[in-house]
Order: sequence, then structure tokens, then C-alpha cells
Amino acid sequence: MEQTPDVLRYAAFTATPEGGNPAGVVLDATGLDDARMQAIAAEIGYAETVFVTGKTVGGDARRNRVRYFSPIAEVPFCGHATIALAVALSGRDGAGTFVFDTEVGPVVITTAGHGDAVRASFTSVEPRVAGFPDGVLDSLLGLLGVGQGELHPGYPPMVSFAGNWHPILVFAERSTFDSFVFDPDGMRALMDAQGWAGTVTTLCEIGTGEFDSRNLFPVGTITEDPATGSAAAAFGAYLRLLSLVETPSRVIVHQGSHVRRPSVLTVDIPPQGGIVVSGEAVEIAEPS
Repeated sequence: MEQTPDVLRYAAFTATPEGGNPAGVVLDATGLDDARMQAIAAEIGYAETVFVTGKTVGGDARRNRVRYFSPIAEVPFCGHATIALAVALSGRDGAGTFVFDTEVGPVVITTAGHGDAVRASFTSVEPRVAGFPDGVLDSLLGLLGVGQGELHPGYPPMVSFAGNWHPILVFAERSTFDSFVFDPDGMRALMDAQGWAGTVTTLCEIGTGEFDSRNLFPVGTITEDPATGSAAAAFGAYLRLLSLVETPSRVIVHQGSHVRRPSVLTVDIPPQGGIVVSGEAVEIAEPS
């Protein structure tokens, strides 16, 4: 008989179930093959579901092998599902430090608090940035219906990696940032062609060290992601590697208001090494 695992549901980067980014969490996926995990992720329908495919790695009870699936494909890394899993494990095993062995390498997570007030922080893998290939930036902006002159001159468009590759676009005007629209099918085709497994990350500066963000992620019925930990880490990497902040530095990213699931992501940028992204997560009820 086919195994049906228990699936938990958490909203990450929020203190309330109505906010944040929902993630499915499967604490024991040791008996599931790829097709079954993909089917479960599609059935849940959230941007990502995280599966613990190996427990007690190397004899360490707080080290797990994990994989992430969107409704349509496996993704190398997912920040909000990482936060959700860490909070779920803290509820079972107690707060502290965990290590998740992911496709992009080991990710260290720390948790603190208890009950409904657990906060988790993950440290990304070593980040890097790159320019857009010829013509790709123009194609992306064309899909958004904007020109390069509408981007902020102090934040050059780049592609940044801290677990997934994310295009980074910072708009000069809040009105442009709020109002752009895009065709999900065209965006998905461009993302697949470029190997962007994460989101297209657009931002607008709203204060010193504070940004609002829209993350485009057309999968299934989803078009925009309410909270994207890997994008927040990639943005922190972008700021450091382009010397746009003095390190150590902290940046606050607001996300999700455009899809009515407000989220807050705290991004700590050390002088070197991985970027640290923090937030809360709360369990949410299974849809009736």
C-alpha cells in the first residue's frame, strides 16, 4: 500500500496564520520516491513543500537531509520552507541549532523561543552575483512593461545567488513598483530558459535599510510569492558584493502585501560568508 505521510502546514515570515508564505512540511519522507513527493507538493499547492528524506545524518540527531518541491518541479533550496521546517522541528525536538543537507550544500539554522513564538534564522551557502546574459534583461523588462530608465540608478540590475539564482531589479519609483503587471506564462518560459529556479525579485527602497519586495513566481495558481527567504538572502548578497552597504549590516524586507499575505524578513549581512535570514513561522490549519 502506498505510504501517505503526515503533512504539516506552516506560514513563514509572519507571526499570524493569515500572513507569510505557506509551506508544506513532511517530517518523515524516508519512504517516498521522487514522483510521490512531487505529487504531494502538487496536491498541497503551496509554493514549496519541504521533505525530510534523511534523518540523523552522520549520527547527528539534529542534522537532516531535505528536499524541496514546488507544485511543478523540485527546487534546489527554499528559504521559507527551511524556516517552517526548523520551527516544526523545534516544536518536536526543542530549540537550538539544526543542519539541513540540501542540494546546494549544508545550511545551518538556529531557532529560539517556544510555543507560538519561535524565530528561526538560516545562514545561506556562499553567495555570488553575475550580470545578465545579452538580451535577457531587456526581455525581462519587456515582460514587466517597463524600461531600464525606471530602475533605480543606485542599484544596478544583476542576478544573485545564495541558494537559488534570483534576478534583482530595484525600481526608482514606488508607483512603478506597485503597478507593473506581467504574463505568468511568458515569465515562466523566461525563468525556465535561464534556469532561475527561485523568483524574479523586484524591490523598492522605502527607508534607510528597508525595502518592499514583490517576488514573481508563476507556478500553478501562484503568480507572486508572499515571502521568499532565498531571495532575501540573494538580495543581501547583492548588497554586499556590490558594496552597496557597509558590513556588518541589517536590512528589513517587507513582502506579500500585494498578495494580501504580509511578511517581514530580516537580513543580516556579515563581512564574509553566508547571508543570515530570520523570521517567525506559525502552524496553520489544514484547508477544509
